[in-house]
Amino acid sequence: MAEQHTDEFTPRIAIVTGADSGIGRATAVALARDGMDVGITYHTDADGAEETAREVRELGRRAEVVRLDASDAPACGDVVDDLCEQLGGIDVFVNNAGTGSATPFVDQSWDEWREVVATDLDGAFVCLQRAARRMVSAGRGGRLIAVTSVHEHQPRVGSAAYDAAKHGLGGLVKTIALELGEHGITANCVAPGEIATPMTDQEDVDPTTVDRPGVPLGRPGDAREIAAVIAFLASPGASYVTGASWAVDGGMLQMGPQAGSHLTSDDWRRV
Repeated sequence: MAEQHTDEFTPRIAIVTGADSGIGRATAVALARDGMDVGITYHTDADGAEETAREVRELGRRAEVVRLDASDAPACGDVVDDLCEQLGGIDVFVNNAGTGSATPFVDQSWDEWREVVATDLDGAFVCLQRAARRMVSAGRGGRLIAVTSVHEHQPRVGSAAYDAAKHGLGGLVKTIALELGEHGITANCVAPGEIATPMTDQEDVDPTTVDRPGVPLGRPGDAREIAAVIAFLASPGASYVTGASWAVDGGMLQMGPQAGSHLTSDDWRRV
């Protein structure tokens, strides 16, 4: 067995993919607040990424911005490598970039399937692997964190490709945790429920003003509530946490039997 890594882990450099808005932006800012320089990637919203960088720099940390198309694997891995070179290394990698669709399984096209799976699973594999290789080589430990979804654990009508990709990503991260533990590298998932972000058409909405009777806490989440959990997993305090998937969903995943017995129509069967 290889020698276990025992030195104190002190994260100084992080990369957050899809950090131009929502959970990604909140995460980049949270990690900067914890003393990390941050690499920020975006797909289409360059202005959003620059706004994230401005917030990071206001906290006194360095920010580098690059474009990354997670569906373009393995080329997206080269972007991660280049960003690591710019920043001078990598201690924390947060795979946040993702996409979804809302199409019934029997109607889903091959192209739509491939776009979602390529972005949410293939690209994640490549980017996580590139970051992991650098962490292993540096020998200082590290944190690999994948933002999945409650649909890593439970399916949703109309989300065949998304569900499959997020289930797969969860399994990938568990395997990474087994293989990289001897290097002092932890690997975990954070599985958000409904969060008030552009992805759910709730940008700049106060989640406390939105009524969600089917969620025990009665509202969607705030992106900063997800970022807080990611920041913990990236910290020295999470040194014994690996191979886990942290649901941050206001209790949504606990509602299976209650939803089953209390729903009063078949509306849930349709997208």
